[in-house]
Amino acid sequence: MFTRLFGKPKQETNALATLDKLNETLEMLEKKEKVLIKKAGAEVERAKEFTRAKNKRAAIQCLKRKRLYEQQIEQLGNFQLRIHDQMIMLEGAKATTETVDALRTGASAMKAMQKATNIDDVDKTMDEINEQTENMKQIQEALSAPLGAAADFDEDELEAELEELEGAELEEQLLQPATTAPAATAAPVQVPAGPQRRPIPKRTAEEDELAALQAEMAL
Repeated sequence: MFTRLFGKPKQETNALATLDKLNETLEMLEKKEKVLIKKAGAEVERAKEFTRAKNKRAAIQCLKRKRLYEQQIEQLGNFQLRIHDQMIMLEGAKATTETVDALRTGASAMKAMQKATNIDDVDKTMDEINEQTENMKQIQEALSAPLGAAADFDEDELEAELEELEGAELEEQLLQPATTAPAATAAPVQVPAGPQRRPIPKRTAEEDELAALQAEMAL
């Protein structure tokens, strides 16, 4: 268990270190290739100069060195190709390992969940739910049942009585005389009202006594 727990980071570190090393080697080979290409080009230019100077032997020597450089360049190209292949394979293996580890973790989690959830417990829980649901249904039916005198009423008799009432109501509506629309009457002519006198309010007995007392005081 501890090997699995502590071995995985070490393996990932080794894989990353190997990829870094391959990248460094690839960069070194690319630099050498560029240097050899420049040297091969320089030998070609020197061969041209010797050819113009009619020094055929020196020109041939330059071309031979150019050929050697080209062979080294081709060899470096093969080395780079092999490193690229190794890097691709290593990255693929790393991705595969990570995928397998993820799947293994998921399988372990699923196994733990299934172990914590027993099928017998699930069946028992469902039975309890069904039992409680049935009990609640019976309770609701018992509460909704009529009690006392209402329980003795016959539904058929009540339906028949209701039909008689509806028939009597319909018959009464048919026997009523048809109502006619009121005849149209001429609109009354409105006469402009003249000035109206304000009615003189009648005084009460108390007001009369008060008026008499004021008159005596004035004398």
